[in-house]
Amino acid sequence: MQLAILDRDGTLNALGDGVITTPEDWVALPGALEAIARLNQAGWRVAVVTNQPGLGRGLLDAQTLAAIHAKLQRQLAAVGGRIDAFFYCPHADDEACACRMPQPGLMQQIRERYGLEGAQMLVAASAPAPLQAAAGLGAALHMVCSGASAEVDPGAPLPPAWPAGTRAHASLQALVDAVTAP
Repeated sequence: MQLAILDRDGTLNALGDGVITTPEDWVALPGALEAIARLNQAGWRVAVVTNQPGLGRGLLDAQTLAAIHAKLQRQLAAVGGRIDAFFYCPHADDEACACRMPQPGLMQQIRERYGLEGAQMLVAASAPAPLQAAAGLGAALHMVCSGASAEVDPGAPLPPAWPAGTRAHASLQALVDAVTAP
């Protein structure tokens, strides 16, 4: 089994004006849902990982977060794709926890749930924190030039915050092209 772990905000959806607090705020990036469907069709399982400090700050509750993810699933199903699981850190920025990326807690939970070695996992994000969280697991690390890294040239050297060995891609679609090519 191969597992793609995708950071949510900036990789799958537009960042918006801050914390996404309603299903209406969640807007998929062009081509992101189709890219996930292509991963599924190529035999990949897909999990989504996300820091959700809005939960800890009281800006949304777990039911609203579930509704946001249900919207993502409905839109994804319409193009023939699916997310196998959602993993999130519910803590506010100032809380000390092991699950808020760049801490490795969420990535360790995913690895344990699926019983995988690092080489069986691909982690993609538009911000460094998820890749920093996964760097110690031996997963393949991929930066997608959207969201927080929209201005990064995928052909240029990566900024210093990105873990060594990170491969850059112009979009999630370009990443999927690279990993599903025969």
